[in-house]
Amino acid sequence: MGHIEVAHVDYYLPDGRALLGDISFRVGEGTVVALVGANGAGKTTLLRLMADELKPHSGTVTVTGALGVMPQFIGSVRDDQTVRDLLVSIAPAEIRAAARAVDEAELAIMERDDRAAQMSYAQALSDWADVRGYAAETLWDVCTMAALGLPYDRAQWRQVRTLSGGEQKRLVLEALLHGPDEVLLLDEPDNYLDVPGKQWLEKQLQETTKTVIFVSHDRELLARAAEKIVSVEPSPAGSDAWVHGAGFGTYHQARKERFERYEELRRRWDEKHAQLKRLVHDMQQYAARSDAMASRYQAAQTRLRKFEEAGPPPEPPREQDIRMRLRGGRTGMRAVTCKGLELSGVVKPFDLEVFYGERVAVLGPNGSGKSHFLRLLAGEKVAHTGQWSSARGSYPVISPRHMPGPS
Repeated sequence: MGHIEVAHVDYYLPDGRALLGDISFRVGEGTVVALVGANGAGKTTLLRLMADELKPHSGTVTVTGALGVMPQFIGSVRDDQTVRDLLVSIAPAEIRAAARAVDEAELAIMERDDRAAQMSYAQALSDWADVRGYAAETLWDVCTMAALGLPYDRAQWRQVRTLSGGEQKRLVLEALLHGPDEVLLLDEPDNYLDVPGKQWLEKQLQETTKTVIFVSHDRELLARAAEKIVSVEPSPAGSDAWVHGAGFGTYHQARKERFERYEELRRRWDEKHAQLKRLVHDMQQYAARSDAMASRYQAAQTRLRKFEEAGPPPEPPREQDIRMRLRGGRTGMRAVTCKGLELSGVVKPFDLEVFYGERVAVLGPNGSGKSHFLRLLAGEKVAHTGQWSSARGSYPVISPRHMPGPS
């Protein structure tokens, strides 16, 4: 099993501003911990420091055990990586190296099919077996079946950009949660997952024996999966962190009580500050009358300087008052009308009417066409047949044969 220890970590942005200030916490073996905090507080940066993608400007980060990392964003519409490339990229280092050697040997034997190329290819396959590459492919077959409904031999050459965001997340989560890594860092693992996918993730985090630290803004996932909470609190001197040793259900009350103590801590700090300033003033007068007091005067100055450099206790964050106004211009009773609308290769023909004032949720499994439908309503060119109109105006039917397939 593995653990994570972050000790007195400072990290500065390129413009010199402090992002993280004196961060310290420990995640014990087999513990599932949630990293929470406001947007921009430094949660993703902290994960990257633990993943050794960034180096702290001071302090240390220690991770024991094999480490698996899932970034917040996986694929890109401009990315040509395949499902195999994606699975290899999150595999242990020895499998990544062996896979790269197999690819290079296959390319060499395609360019020149001589004895040397054949021997290199045979050695690459032998090395692939030695690092348990074929066992990894067996695991990947389970992962692609669970996430995509396809065996690995059919899914491995599919481009990642053709998968929905939820399919990408589920595929990586399947590989990491069932893989050999002992410590997992998951950046917003629930993003893009459909409802069954979120329920599956909750169950996996509840049952795993791995050490996991994850970032999420989903209160239900936090409440059901996190055993402890590491709270990252923004501050002008750099975000600091504190640990709530219980679940998310009691976190908000603990946070409120923590910051209610600020006034008392600030009062004590001000009293101590005034006491040290008086001491420095007195030692200055004594040192003016006696050279023997000069060292004590310097010591008092040093104490005051260090006390002021440490600064007062951090102020509690301001309460946010977020309000949403979901109103639009009213030009008629119907906001959206669909008649025989079919998203080519994704959604069968359907009829729909949405009236002003209604709140409609679009639900469905990952890859079922939810994002395609919303993109169509937003006016983007999405392959479809049938008719639809909205308050923004009617749009012509786009023939599927003039449009690329779904991505």
